Amino acid sequence: MTQPTLIRRVPVLHTALHLAAAGTPVLPLREGKVPFGNCRACADNACGGRPNMKHAGPCQCPAPCHAWAAATTDPSVVTSRHWFAAWERAACVGYHPGGADLTVVDLDNPAAVGWARRTLPATRSVPTTRGEHWIYQGAMRSVNRVRPGVDLKSTMAYARWLGPGTGTITALPDVVRALAVRKPSPVRSALPSFTMPAPGGDGQCPHRTPAYLERGIAMAEQRITDAREAVHATVYRTFLAVLSRHGRCGCLTDTHITRLFTAAQAKGESGRHCSEAWANARAALGM
Repeated sequence: MTQPTLIRRVPVLHTALHLAAAGTPVLPLREGKVPFGNCRACADNACGGRPNMKHAGPCQCPAPCHAWAAATTDPSVVTSRHWFAAWERAACVGYHPGGADLTVVDLDNPAAVGWARRTLPATRSVPTTRGEHWIYQGAMRSVNRVRPGVDLKSTMAYARWLGPGTGTITALPDVVRALAVRKPSPVRSALPSFTMPAPGGDGQCPHRTPAYLERGIAMAEQRITDAREAVHATVYRTFLAVLSRHGRCGCLTDTHITRLFTAAQAKGESGRHCSEAWANARAALGM
């Protein structure tokens, strides 16, 4: 079937192909702005992970089953037999903003739009059913609910295509990037109860001076703070490194652990994710 014939049968394909040709990765969305479900080839995580997992990469299976990770600019994929079956049932076109080096500030109500107009630099805007999408040039980490009625959609996320919008697109400003950095709660950071207990140690202590441990914790904090991507994976690897070096001799205290958790929270990690990463690192080391 030729491309013009496909477009006549499924008009939404015209929009998808136009976006793909402009370098915007696209995917079909069904009713409710939801991606199509996993294909049989990807059942039980066979192809490497769902897109909400931090290590997931581009989907290699033939069907558009992995949301943002399945988005593509390849017209041969967009019009392939597997994708065409999804386009026939699609309600709209979705796209991966981060894949096009874009960030969408999703303003979900009039109050959020009013806040953006008072606070953010002007850029291209697109009306939505309840608010607006403000689109900036530049990719960043996606975070939901950075403030009431405001989500950030960029890497590892998808958005509904609602048209080209109006206004000149501008560079992603620091004020938007800062929204993704959640300040750690003083209460949560001060209380060691939200952390995993420091492991007791009966092994020989290799630390001849307190400065050695202090330097190790400070370097771990800095490693987390310097992470620009894959923050969750960086936090886990850092916890693993700290525990492998300092976790068996009993030198780690709740204060040290709280410092690490606080650094992770400042990069957007939740207390729950920190506790899970710490527990997983301990399990990996047999503690």
